[in-house]
Amino acid sequence: MNILIIGGGGREHTIAWKLAQSPNCGKLFVAPGNAGTHEIATNLALGVTDFEGIKQAVLDNSVGMVIVGPEDPLVNGIHDFFLADVQLQGITVVGPQQAAATLEGSKEFAKEFMKAHNIPTAQYASFTAETVEEGCRFLETMKSPYVLKADGLAAGKGVLIIEVLAEAQDELRQMLVGKKFGAASQKVVIEEFLDGIELSCFVLTDGKNYLTLPMAKDYKRIGEGDTGLNTGGMGAISPVPFASAEFIKKIEDRVIKPTMDGFQKSNLPFQGFVFIGLIKVGDDPFVIEYNVRMGDPETEVVFPRIQNDWVELFQAVGTQTLDQHQLQIDPRTATTIMAVSGGYPEAYEKGKTITGIEFAEDSIVFHAGTQMESGVVKTSGGRVLAVTSFGADHKEALSKSYETLEKIDFDGIYYRKDLGFDL
Repeated sequence: MNILIIGGGGREHTIAWKLAQSPNCGKLFVAPGNAGTHEIATNLALGVTDFEGIKQAVLDNSVGMVIVGPEDPLVNGIHDFFLADVQLQGITVVGPQQAAATLEGSKEFAKEFMKAHNIPTAQYASFTAETVEEGCRFLETMKSPYVLKADGLAAGKGVLIIEVLAEAQDELRQMLVGKKFGAASQKVVIEEFLDGIELSCFVLTDGKNYLTLPMAKDYKRIGEGDTGLNTGGMGAISPVPFASAEFIKKIEDRVIKPTMDGFQKSNLPFQGFVFIGLIKVGDDPFVIEYNVRMGDPETEVVFPRIQNDWVELFQAVGTQTLDQHQLQIDPRTATTIMAVSGGYPEAYEKGKTITGIEFAEDSIVFHAGTQMESGVVKTSGGRVLAVTSFGADHKEALSKSYETLEKIDFDGIYYRKDLGFDL
């Protein structure tokens, strides 16, 4: 079967790397892809929301399955586009329909879904430019720190945690009236702050059945000790040392099952990945947010641990037969460390030559923001490479990744050297 993966980051390179290992994978295409996918698949120069271009590529290349990596095409209704087009019907699309993708497209929608289905989450209220002063008064009723979330998609940067009330009120005005995050912050959700340790839970569902994937812990802040600005993710670890079997059962019973039941009750057609951002408060799980695709860089530690044939799993999503599969999980720990461009997540330069990837012996190097120029791998994004290694525990796996990163270089390379500090 010929397969198309939509996206061009580390998540998509990891998925392509797994699919390429399957005897059931015919020709593999990635749109737009990167220098890493270039080595194992055919990159197509297409934007992720260019639905007409994607349709043409699917028809031209006899593609039978489309795996959607990022959230933008899902929130914009790519699955619905395929269902509505006679020429595209019968093609398996891994990713939810637009109604269900609103769980990531709107923080308020997600909170209302959790409330409707008794899924544990923080208390909240939503505000718009018209009700901004009401929002400022609401902040006065909350305890510090204050959590402000842009309602729409803001590439992982639309969440602010602020200690001082006056600053939180000022930021609220900037988001709503000053349009700090553009259309994403036309509405802002103010949430109670939950004090705990975060982890990511992943579920693959065919709309009826589901499989719970290994959990992961990611690191969002640019600075060591979890300081500085939020990023798309600086690294990840799987499994999560503090997620005991008892705690995982609580997640299953209180979060995953009610979420899956909620899809049916709320008529949200979901075939694909549910990414549940969790926080462990005491011994209890609370949901911070839903995403409707795999996380990045979590994919780079979760996918390498799953030993199944991923083409078979994705086919089972299309035929709603996931209940006939069981996951085979590598018991070892996988860690990934993200090497980023100097200046990221603010302004950074592109086009820097990357050297030393070929010396990665004990690690797998997944490309994120890279491109091939005249046979040379160069940087093209803020997050450049994810270096994944296995070990008996997270310390051993991390030391292998750090060893590999010492051999890799590009002008301005930066990565956190303290991952796992909080475990």
